[in-house]
Amino acid sequence: MRAFDLAGKPRAPHVKGHTALAVRSTCYKNAMVPLSILDLSPIVQGGSASLALQNTRELAQHAERLGYQRFWLAEHHNMPGVASAATAVVIGHVAAGTRSIRVGAGGIMLPNHAPYVIAEQFGTLESLFPGRIDLALGRAPGSDPLTQRVLRRDPASAEHFPDDVLELQAWFREAAEGQAVRAVPGAGLNVPLWILGSSLFGAQLAASLGLPYAFASHFAPAALMQACAVYRSQFRPSAQLQRPYLMLGVPVIAADTDREAQLLQTSSLQSFVQLRRGRPGPLPPPDPQFLEGLEPAARAVLADFTACAVIGSRDTVRQGLRSFAERTGADELIVTTHVFEQAARLRSLELTAQAAELGR
Repeated sequence: MRAFDLAGKPRAPHVKGHTALAVRSTCYKNAMVPLSILDLSPIVQGGSASLALQNTRELAQHAERLGYQRFWLAEHHNMPGVASAATAVVIGHVAAGTRSIRVGAGGIMLPNHAPYVIAEQFGTLESLFPGRIDLALGRAPGSDPLTQRVLRRDPASAEHFPDDVLELQAWFREAAEGQAVRAVPGAGLNVPLWILGSSLFGAQLAASLGLPYAFASHFAPAALMQACAVYRSQFRPSAQLQRPYLMLGVPVIAADTDREAQLLQTSSLQSFVQLRRGRPGPLPPPDPQFLEGLEPAARAVLADFTACAVIGSRDTVRQGLRSFAERTGADELIVTTHVFEQAARLRSLELTAQAAELGR
């Protein structure tokens, strides 16, 4: 019998040793919700994975000084423009270079791994950086079909994702006396779990297990409002979380002027079009002529992709973030900033922090 069925009732586990996640009440008139960062450690044209990982650590250090809540990295494979494939390793690299910001996976694609191995990896990270590690879980492969086979991933493994989450929770519990196999490190450690999603499946699972939910509106916004409603309406309290906690992804690029920010955005737009055409590559430099030569079908795809994007000057970003938070009722926003030049990326984070009045 399966431990979880979206058509039935879940076997919600009691996660001993996990403290409830504090829920921040939002007051949009006077303060913005907390902001966090999702990074893919982008490899730029003419750059290298080594440079990308150095830039990621510098970005996290900058984010920490500015008052961002957490810094997450995502698992992707066989992507020439992404250096965060060995996600747990990169998390350790970032956490070692920072002091207080929470660092985590946004996320680990759990069907690619044995839950026991993830418990060991994140138990090790929690042991090295206590009280600072997050673990968000997704069921997508984070790769193409050929790479899935190289990863030894069964195409049907995503169907077992709910059971894998329950198994992972079990490895983080205090080990029972005489238990033959335990996660060391891992057992008894407080590693907060999140569910990632871009559809109603993730919203239902997070709600049923009483876990915080991060919706991927930064690249798949179509089901955003419906997923928010499903998660909140079906949420069941758990040992980790007593009330729904919803974090939403937002592409944000801030610059000194709207026009400059829009130019910087053309790097990520080019990258997305290349990906959709089956030709992923390193992040290209900005191209002021890119949109002019784009066919209508590609423009429509980009319009959907950027539906939640906030691009512009500090004042434009302030208005955009505030409007998005009010419309969705998000408890937290996690921003993605795919910009070619590191200096412009650091500046974007600074202006965004000012727009959201972080640290005040």
